[in-house]
Amino acid sequence: MTRSIVPDYSVTASFATENAEDSSDDDLESLPEAFSSRADHAPAGVTSAVSTVSTATPLTAILPDSLAGERLDKALASCFPEYSRSRLQAWVEDGRVTLDGELAKVRQKVAGGETVLITPAALPEQLAFAPEPLPLDVVYEDAALAVFNKPAGLVVHPAAGNWSGTLLNGLLHRYGQAAADLPRAGIVHRLDKETSGLMVVARTLVAQTDLVRQLQARSVKRHYAALVWGRPPLRTVVDAPIGRDPRERTRMAVVQGQGGKPARTRVVTVASAEWENSPVSLVLCSLDTGRTHQIRVHLSHLGHSLLGDPLYKPRHKRPALPGGFARQALHAWRLGLIHPEDDSAMHWQAPLPDDMRELMTALGLEFDFTTLPDSLDDFFPA
Repeated sequence: MTRSIVPDYSVTASFATENAEDSSDDDLESLPEAFSSRADHAPAGVTSAVSTVSTATPLTAILPDSLAGERLDKALASCFPEYSRSRLQAWVEDGRVTLDGELAKVRQKVAGGETVLITPAALPEQLAFAPEPLPLDVVYEDAALAVFNKPAGLVVHPAAGNWSGTLLNGLLHRYGQAAADLPRAGIVHRLDKETSGLMVVARTLVAQTDLVRQLQARSVKRHYAALVWGRPPLRTVVDAPIGRDPRERTRMAVVQGQGGKPARTRVVTVASAEWENSPVSLVLCSLDTGRTHQIRVHLSHLGHSLLGDPLYKPRHKRPALPGGFARQALHAWRLGLIHPEDDSAMHWQAPLPDDMRELMTALGLEFDFTTLPDSLDDFFPA
């Protein structure tokens, strides 16, 4: 009996997983720490593995006489033990298996001596690092880095439930092999799937290393606009450690002790209004750290959950939002950093997306972002 052997990815995959709820967070400081794991971060390596599977020569075997009378799925499991039976059954049901040139059926009996031919299907996670022509809103681009305005709904990095259509897929298409040769295609920080706004991506390894160091040194300036329930203090600093919620593992929470990592968010309330007898506010946030779900957790901890946030809801029932707004109202509005090549200070701004502007109008919230100073160093509390 002869057959070709292809690694089975039906049980395990070497990709980083994220929270099933939406992806990562505002900015994930643990992302740079993952660079040491090539299997996790290197699109080039994964692309190579994907290519091997998706273009593999079909599997072939001659069923031995000893399997006469057995069901096909059991016979296939005996001949191809490197694949799970459920995977083999799925290939049969998808019309990817033939016996002596005829399409096979899962429950048919085999006589022994038949030639089986299987055309393996690549799994979604095996295609996670495939280039895809996605529309990307480029705010700035040069040879070292690019800044994108990410729309709500776009996942940054492939993970369970989102194996395609991510920013990483778009980067691989836009920059080709240059992106494939970089850890995570140049991604150095991330935003939640439903958080919109500015992200910087490195285009060279030197730039990526420098930006990672800037993130770790907290010299990358990240400012967010959020719509929240209630009226937070005009100026406040939330300095509270964040860790996995011990009661609900899909959530993060303020956690004391060894389970929490230091987290600090500076908050300024710039506008307030009433919506159906419930106060609402527009706040601007500055991140000193970048823990998972940091802004959402810290504002919820203050008692001022983000409007539309499906995970960190207010303790008490609130009125429905106008227009059926149903995502966390959070936008990465401004980004500042030191350019990796010439050490020049740079910053960019992205106006609120249409859905947040329309929500503000419906709620009666007004604020002119152009009134803010170019330097925000003194705007936020220390």
